[in-house]
Amino acid sequence: MEFGVVLQTDPPARDVVAGLVAAEDSGFRHGWTFDSCVLWQEPFVIYSQVLAATKHLIVGPMVTNPSTRDWSVTASLFATLNDMFGNRTVCGIGRGDSARRVIGQPPASLATLGSAMRVIKDLAEGREVEHHGTPVRIPWVRDGKLEIWMAAYGPKALRLVGEQADGFILQTADPDIARWTIGTVREAANAAGRDPDSITMCVAAPAYVGTNLAHQRDQLRWFGGMVGNHVADLVARYGDSGVVPKALTDYITGRLGYDYSHHGRAGNPSTDFVPDAIVDRFCLLGPESAHVDRLQELKEIGVHNFALYLMHDDKEKTLTAYGKNVITHV
Repeated sequence: MEFGVVLQTDPPARDVVAGLVAAEDSGFRHGWTFDSCVLWQEPFVIYSQVLAATKHLIVGPMVTNPSTRDWSVTASLFATLNDMFGNRTVCGIGRGDSARRVIGQPPASLATLGSAMRVIKDLAEGREVEHHGTPVRIPWVRDGKLEIWMAAYGPKALRLVGEQADGFILQTADPDIARWTIGTVREAANAAGRDPDSITMCVAAPAYVGTNLAHQRDQLRWFGGMVGNHVADLVARYGDSGVVPKALTDYITGRLGYDYSHHGRAGNPSTDFVPDAIVDRFCLLGPESAHVDRLQELKEIGVHNFALYLMHDDKEKTLTAYGKNVITHV
């Protein structure tokens, strides 16, 4: 299993760069950031600085979307970084949540997302595509390589991952949900004539190493609220018919609304509806041994990569603990 760290691009950007340098020094392979350019600073500018300051770290958004930038712009951003630093980027992408909603726009459709993934990948790797009805190719791309990892929860989105994406991002560390989603992706890949083993399975979730569980839960409750935004969309689409597991849908019954000004932040007041049990299932808490046990379970389910959301009040201790004791045991 490989490991990544997910940060928000809060100013000053030098702290984001320093944080991802420290992650690489601690044994992490991937450096991720949020991509919501109203709430945080523009990540692609910062990626250039991160790549210049590291040797092997692979960087990318967790996650971008097909709607806030033209697909040619997104492809050129990745292709430029890859040309400068040697194919060290990955495109995490989804339908769009905060980046879209804070500018008054809904998430993209799955059809749009599927088309965007094809165009972005082909352009970034130097192939010609039809874009806006016009043949387009980036002529300066040399030996470009860009993997597309798609974030998904619902049945149709999971099917699209299996049919098209290079990787799958599941934003929760709940083992039961991981079994269902990874199984669905693998089935879709088989049905599409693809090798399921070629798809990287990535779980992304907050982790907090320590012994004060009550405090840890309060610090990580924001994540249940963030996941709840996507689950609310699923319930609106599928209802509670059982198509989506109750492990995902039951907890949002008390959800009243969501304030994106606190998105992804400890103490988010829009997440009071999230019970302790959900925090325990969706996140990794407790001493190092508890983290190792959960990660081993996820590894046995088929997870290849764990991305650690590092948004709480003891980031350095958790990063150090993973580097010294958790990664080596998993």
